[in-house]
Amino acid sequence: MSTPKPKIKRVVLAYSGGLDTSIILKWLQETYNAEVVTFTADLGQGGELEPARKKAEMLGIKPEHIFIEDLREEFVRDYVFPMFRANAQYEGLYLLGTSIARPLIAKRLVEIARETGADAISHGATGKGNDQVRFELSAYALEPDIKIIAPWREWSFASRTALIDFAEKHQIPIAKDKRGEAPFSTDANLLHTSSEGKVLEDPAEETPGYVYSRTIDPEAAPDKPTVIEIGFEKGDPVSINGVPMSPATLLAALNTYGHDNGIGRLDLVENRFVGMKSRGMYETPGGAILLVAHRAIESITLDRGAAHLKDELLPKYAELIYNGFWFAPERELLQTLIDKSQGLVTGRVRLKLYKGGAYVVGRDSPHSLYDQDLVTFEEGAVAYDHNDAAGFIKLNALRLRTLAKRRKKAAKG
Repeated sequence: MSTPKPKIKRVVLAYSGGLDTSIILKWLQETYNAEVVTFTADLGQGGELEPARKKAEMLGIKPEHIFIEDLREEFVRDYVFPMFRANAQYEGLYLLGTSIARPLIAKRLVEIARETGADAISHGATGKGNDQVRFELSAYALEPDIKIIAPWREWSFASRTALIDFAEKHQIPIAKDKRGEAPFSTDANLLHTSSEGKVLEDPAEETPGYVYSRTIDPEAAPDKPTVIEIGFEKGDPVSINGVPMSPATLLAALNTYGHDNGIGRLDLVENRFVGMKSRGMYETPGGAILLVAHRAIESITLDRGAAHLKDELLPKYAELIYNGFWFAPERELLQTLIDKSQGLVTGRVRLKLYKGGAYVVGRDSPHSLYDQDLVTFEEGAVAYDHNDAAGFIKLNALRLRTLAKRRKKAAKG
């Protein structure tokens, strides 16, 4: 016996304008007899977004219920940069490009639902992936009583053919390349492009060259290195080569440098939150450069204890973002600590970009903790008595010597 569907008068749909979300739009109208409001976010994924407006109008959506918003600056300023202050990498590698976009989309879905009097939101994430979790955890954190419709968990379509048939029945335009199975699926925003599925499902097989879209082959990158300088203020990048830039503009510029030098490719088998392993290919050209630069400026401005504590917290922080807990109190508490650490992370980092790699060649800061007089092998102006090291070593060796004596005693019986 099927569970009766809740009565929904109006629903806000995360709408890309593509075939799948257009099918979802029509399915919501038919299945719930609900008025649909569409929300299309420009997060820097590229491509023209106005066709989404025309398609929504064609499917019967009122003009005042079509929301297309440029969120690039907010995305980078309030989500990407705070995450990079932590040097966050899930499982030590993944720069969380898809994960970090979901809370912003969910936030706007909830806000638009409030603005339009909608009583539900809907997304196009499948029942096997992480995105359904990220969208819904974020939405519930912001609006605990919101109703969420996840069509891929509800509808009866069992194949791509069934979806195409539904689209044809309802006169939803189908691009020629959408009639067959796509060779892989992609998700893109200003931070990254992810590709997974189909030709990428066998982790033993190399990623085909045609999958890459954001980076040239490192082997085909220029034979001459590109040198750039990134300026930081309080942990955030603010300029390239001395030219101040807004957050989104700066990341876009780093993406161009990364693309041209083949930087930021990652072939990864990761552990999804829902319990399975997944193989994906990620391209994060600007983010890969930014991570190297941020760690470099921290290396001369952060105290050892603060730096090491940050690195201990990094896996937990990254896991929270990956699993969809951006709006959870534990992530916010960690963010407060991380942001506190960045107060004096200001300065410049010079990088050499060359054939897939970003290499630090210089860094300086008005708040640098690096003292050349302390580290020099020559006689320095700062007093450092080499003999002090003996006592330091003996104190740290005390427990080790005690353990060694016990072992010797036990060995003698």
